[in-house]
Amino acid sequence: MSNIHKILNSMKNIAIVGLSPNEEKPSYFVSKYLQDLGYKIYPIYPKEDFILNEKVYRNLKEIPSKIDTVVMFRKASFANEIFEDLLTKNIKNFWMQLGIINEEIIQKCQKYGINCVQNCCIKIELQKKVDYGRIK
Repeated sequence: MSNIHKILNSMKNIAIVGLSPNEEKPSYFVSKYLQDLGYKIYPIYPKEDFILNEKVYRNLKEIPSKIDTVVMFRKASFANEIFEDLLTKNIKNFWMQLGIINEEIIQKCQKYGINCVQNCCIKIELQKKVDYGRIK
C-alpha cells in the first residue's frame, strides 16, 4: 500500500501547518474540504485566533490533542524545522502539499516510520477516493 493510501486510511486529527484565513488560498479551501468530510482540523498560523471556526495554534507543540497527521502548506525547508515536533508528538503521517519537495525529510520519515508524501494535494487524492465511493 502506498503512503498516500496509508495516510488517507488512517487520518482523523489533522494539524494544518500554514492554514491561511484567506478563503482564496489553497490551504483554506483544502482545509475546509477536510473539515466538511468530518476530519478534525487544527490550524497552525502565526496570526488569528480562529480559522474555519477552529482555535488557531502557533506550532505543533501547542496542540493538546493527539494528532495523527500533519499537512504542510509552507516552504519545503520548514519541514526541517518541524520534524522534531513530529517525533516528539508521535505523529505517524506527514503530507507536504503540491509543489513542496524535501527529499531529506522523506528519508528521515522513512527512517523513523512516518508515512510521508510530498508534492501531492491531499484534497485531490481524497476526491479520488470519494469518487470511487470509499468515503461516505
